[in-house]
Amino acid sequence: MSKLANDTRVFKINPAIDVQNVRFNNRYGFNLAGHLYLPLNFVDDQKYAAIVISGPFGAVKEQSSGLYAQTLAEHGFVTLAFDQSTTGESSGAVRNVASPDLFVEDFSAAVDFIGLQKFVDRDRIGALGICGLGSHVLTAASVDVRIKAVATSVMYDMSDSMWKGLNNSKTPEQRQIEKQYLADQRWEDAEKGTPATGLHELPFDDQNRPIKAAKLFNGDLPAGADPVTTEFFNYYRGRAYHPRSVNSASAWTATTPLSYYNFPLQAHIEDISPRPVLIVTGEKAHSRYMAEESYQRLRDPKELVIVPGATHTDLYDQMNLIPFDKFASFFKDNLK
Repeated sequence: MSKLANDTRVFKINPAIDVQNVRFNNRYGFNLAGHLYLPLNFVDDQKYAAIVISGPFGAVKEQSSGLYAQTLAEHGFVTLAFDQSTTGESSGAVRNVASPDLFVEDFSAAVDFIGLQKFVDRDRIGALGICGLGSHVLTAASVDVRIKAVATSVMYDMSDSMWKGLNNSKTPEQRQIEKQYLADQRWEDAEKGTPATGLHELPFDDQNRPIKAAKLFNGDLPAGADPVTTEFFNYYRGRAYHPRSVNSASAWTATTPLSYYNFPLQAHIEDISPRPVLIVTGEKAHSRYMAEESYQRLRDPKELVIVPGATHTDLYDQMNLIPFDKFASFFKDNLK
């Protein structure tokens, strides 16, 4: 472990919280980069409850997950914010390629790491996923019983968003067009020997043609952009820009949706029970229906919290809206 150097976290830093650079491997051999946050008034020979945290999908640990980790460390937890495989400072010869299996495994690898720390009680480990990593953390918890309590914030099902579209808006015809688009892209990648980047939630123009782009955001916000695009732009390109963030500075590999079509997330989330689940979303979040659908599928004990007036990205970093006291009480009650 080492102290942070050249700190690039995009949120207000609490100098009273000790944070360290850490590295650990997942079972596929990817080396993951994380920030380990130690609680206020940390005592080396004490055993603490711990929480592993990642997300949003396309973000890095210097953004929202780090803010959540720091704040929960202020509430007395050892926390770990980490970059998913192939992203940020984590390893991967092919950069910014998403995989449901890899990203689910990354949560379990984070549990491995934090449970080996002498100051962590490995029987009191929880996990939290933000946005698209919320669907991954529920999937991880369904099989990894070492996760004793799991929470999500503005949970977003990446499998559904890629292949069904927002609000199930993608037509069967468009899905067939997308398969052909991905097949053509694979030929192009194979011929060039390197994967192209593209839009992982593939949009279509008014003639049902896929819209291609090498970056999620190019320059300024387009005139007439819809509210959801505007919201993400204002976070990733504005108040929380980070050069290592996929969504801030680049895009996922164009063929990323292939994995999410064949291996959908949340297949067995009913099996998290009897371990508790907390689902938090915003009243005005465009992803709210995804969180509510997952909540309906979950078995007890479970709890749904809808934050009044909050949009999706509000719960990335707006301290007056994120219900940190609720997250802290949930983990304190269930990791004891």
